[in-house]
Amino acid sequence: MNAAPPILEVDNLGKRFGSFVALRGVSARFPAGQLSAIIGPNGAGKSTFFNVVSGAFPPSSGRLRFQGRDITGLAQHEFARIGIAKSFQITNVFPRLSAHENVRVAVQMRHARYRLLQPRAALHEVSERAQALLQRVGLGALRHRAAAELAHGQQRALEVAMALAAEPALLLMDEPTAGMSPEETKVMMDLIVQLAAERSVILVEHKMKLVMGICQRLLVLHHGEFLAEGTPDEIKANAEVRRVYLGQG
Repeated sequence: MNAAPPILEVDNLGKRFGSFVALRGVSARFPAGQLSAIIGPNGAGKSTFFNVVSGAFPPSSGRLRFQGRDITGLAQHEFARIGIAKSFQITNVFPRLSAHENVRVAVQMRHARYRLLQPRAALHEVSERAQALLQRVGLGALRHRAAAELAHGQQRALEVAMALAAEPALLLMDEPTAGMSPEETKVMMDLIVQLAAERSVILVEHKMKLVMGICQRLLVLHHGEFLAEGTPDEIKANAEVRRVYLGQG
């Protein structure tokens, strides 16, 4: 039994879209300071779960708690303020801005929202913070490169840097290696492991092999319902998981 206190708890979480039930009665605890993953085959409800726990969708039923605080129904923009940041499956950057400008905007929104009328030179600390975040994700040498000119994996790393500008206690990442080459995938997974040494990270992923070697805890969904929860070894040994998931290759 893991003694770490939960950073995120979901109790009987449900989400409906009209008559379609996307999530039904999902309950789980994600320990603080760990790298966890929500996994499951396509159509398992992972993206809906991600959208609910990141504030994009309000739950239709159940409760959501972050660091012991009930945040059920909290406005989406409040999630970053309380310490939850997210990186999407589809890259969400400003393509015409440079890598540094993308991150600087994110830092500015966090630290200097009410100083927009001051000249940029007065926000030297914001620029330095942006450069430090680019260095953190391996893009320091590409600060002047337009985001649209970056390779796909580099754009994903840029989005991670923008998410880190919020200084989150919890980083949520939706299929962070989607569309990446094997080389890009390895770079991203190495980065995720490094980030998880500094904060809690929860991945949404359908590639079980990617997360088995790096995550400490896994939540398995199937058809929008809770299937299993545990360590990678416990999940590998779970007969029901093997039947509905591993058997699919």
